[in-house]
Amino acid sequence: MALSYDPLWPRAGTWPAPDTLPAGERAALALLGVPAWRTSLSPTGAHATPAAVREALQRYSATLVPDRRGTGREAALESDRRRVVDAGDIEDPDSPAGEARTIAEVARLRDLAEVVLAIGGDNSVTVATALGAWGDGLDRAGLITLDAHYDLRDGISNGSPVRRLVEAGLDPARIVQIGIADFANSAEYARRARELGITVIHRDELHGRAPAEVMAEALEIAGAAGGPVHLDLDVDVCDRSAAPGCPASMPGGLAAWELRAFARAAASDPRVASVDLAEVDATADAPDGRTVRLAALCVLEVLAGIAARPARG
Repeated sequence: MALSYDPLWPRAGTWPAPDTLPAGERAALALLGVPAWRTSLSPTGAHATPAAVREALQRYSATLVPDRRGTGREAALESDRRRVVDAGDIEDPDSPAGEARTIAEVARLRDLAEVVLAIGGDNSVTVATALGAWGDGLDRAGLITLDAHYDLRDGISNGSPVRRLVEAGLDPARIVQIGIADFANSAEYARRARELGITVIHRDELHGRAPAEVMAEALEIAGAAGGPVHLDLDVDVCDRSAAPGCPASMPGGLAAWELRAFARAAASDPRVASVDLAEVDATADAPDGRTVRLAALCVLEVLAGIAARPARG
């Protein structure tokens, strides 16, 4: 169905390429599609998701509206449509050469934008996105995951990105995993996380706590060395009613509003240099497209968080 047109209601999405930026100007956010899917432990059509998220973005505006607290936050999040750029998709990101291309492209985009956001694709995209954003800052880097799973499996798959980053040199003391759930992991991987010294915030610990408070705790740990911090938004951390398009989502996971709040809270911290959205299978979504729409809204929440960062100077 064609979307309506209203010049007073500009739509999000359809953002220009990075080469449209004037010389010397940086964007707030650079998008990059990373349609990985071949190493997934469960059948997935996650390679279709970057295109689906871009389409879903056009259902929304990049605008914050006021609330009754009088915060005066009414604001358009784009300026001359150069606040966000879209670098297109990485070709064949699942191969070693594809991972290398992803690392190089994320590194390039980090010079052009405050935050790089990779739209996956399965969770394997976390490795190349984080490494590209960290560059030579790996010794100070941190990682925060919103995920029901540890992702510490052996081998190379969507179940191994956290282990692979540790093996690449990331200090596990600066890893925080939020939303780890019962019945979604094994005792062996739980022991592995504990022995590595990873901070785990269990799903049950989140009841009654504000996402901003939890994220502040996570950032103090992951950003203890000054950053850069990578944020992995694995949408299967959400309740299955909110994310039926995630093969591994479970009843009892996070509400959609919680994931959105976590994304905005993290992106408001200048140490967060990169984000990935992972594990959404656009081909398996509900007829109303709720999972893809949630992913698209997380893109806008990241943009809102960047807009809330303290002014430089």
